[in-house]
Amino acid sequence: MEFLCYHRDRKDSLALRHELVETHWAYMDRYAKEMVARGPTFLDDGETLTGSLHILDLPDAAAARAFAFDEPGYQAGAYRDVLLRRWRNVLGRTMWDFPGGRTGGNRYLVLGLGAEPSADLDRDAPRGAHELIAYGPLLSDDGTAWLGTAALLRAPDADAARAVLTPERYADIEVHNWEFGGRS
Repeated sequence: MEFLCYHRDRKDSLALRHELVETHWAYMDRYAKEMVARGPTFLDDGETLTGSLHILDLPDAAAARAFAFDEPGYQAGAYRDVLLRRWRNVLGRTMWDFPGGRTGGNRYLVLGLGAEPSADLDRDAPRGAHELIAYGPLLSDDGTAWLGTAALLRAPDADAARAVLTPERYADIEVHNWEFGGRS
């Protein structure tokens, strides 16, 4: 089962995040084989951290909750909240399989929070599909209810990234600057 975990930074937690960086890396190294995608999100300045995204293939919801809430930054209070949802890997690949590589262009995390069932998953391919790094629905713990859509993509700007989802089909769409994570 795949899960999306997005830890959102608490205001003024940058120093704490830097202090915990090696502990965070050691924790994430334990999940290297399960990772589908990972990486930090930033403000528009491209430097100020706003969160940490991980998409993993784990045995069940209990394992996903353990991953999310045992994370050292979460335990130390670096994050204000955690979005943890089942996710389905529509593209069937990891971010490392993205033909566009690890660098080049602007990268974004787009989260569409549901308003109506199965928005944007009923089409053959979303707009800009050739630039998708990861894409799939956010689901309830049992995988039966659609709650939204998550996409990682390369796009010219945030507006172009937002356009991968159909705005009127979502209650809210968030666009975050994102980059490939993991040890280089």
